[in-house]
Amino acid sequence: MERKTSIIVLVLVVFPLLLTATEKTRIYLAYIHNRMQDWKAVIDEMESHKTRDNERLAELVNYQYGYIGYCLGIEKDQEARNYLEKAEQNLETLEDEGYEPSEIHAYKSAFYGFKIGLSPIKAPILGPKSVKQAELAIEADPTNPMGYVQQGNAQFYMPPVFGGSKTEAIEKFGKAMQLMTQNGRSVENDWNYLSLLVLIAQSYQELGKWEEAESYYMQALAAEPDFKWVKDELLPGLIKKKNDE
Repeated sequence: MERKTSIIVLVLVVFPLLLTATEKTRIYLAYIHNRMQDWKAVIDEMESHKTRDNERLAELVNYQYGYIGYCLGIEKDQEARNYLEKAEQNLETLEDEGYEPSEIHAYKSAFYGFKIGLSPIKAPILGPKSVKQAELAIEADPTNPMGYVQQGNAQFYMPPVFGGSKTEAIEKFGKAMQLMTQNGRSVENDWNYLSLLVLIAQSYQELGKWEEAESYYMQALAAEPDFKWVKDELLPGLIKKKNDE
């Protein structure tokens, strides 16, 4: 009985550590192979094994942020709402713990953006709030790429009549890229890095700048040759549009 108890204790201690050791890789592999059910499994596991580790909770918020965006992209609005509620609760916990203000503001900006996606009629109210939170993120830490990513997203999705600009989006995304890669920062196995390359490529594509868009898709494939979304969908789609002109 004593041996059995020891084994149970060992599993309870080691299992969360094993999850932590593999979560970044599991998310990355889910992203590049377009297996979002695997992504969902990771965030569900992390949600059910939450600790008082703020860094781990912030990592979960990042993965929830990515999954919510995916759900909105395929019009799974109810699932997006469910995970947005969880992500906001986790972000509130981080804010109460005094976690990095720049990160808090950046995710608040993103979450306002998601709410606009779920209810576009609220854009006149939530849009300025999203923009303000992105500004606060940069004020709190001008070296945090996430603030510039959110500014870029705001410019990308905002209609031109309300001040949106794909050109401005590219500038903001470019600044985020510069910060993300400067001083030898590692972007290995980082879904955020590949996502940013795609955002820049899509911005150029929206402007009809095919060569520039193709260049960024190729950068994504150079960083990750198995990036299924770019390899099988985005780049072939771009090439077809370019050839049809």
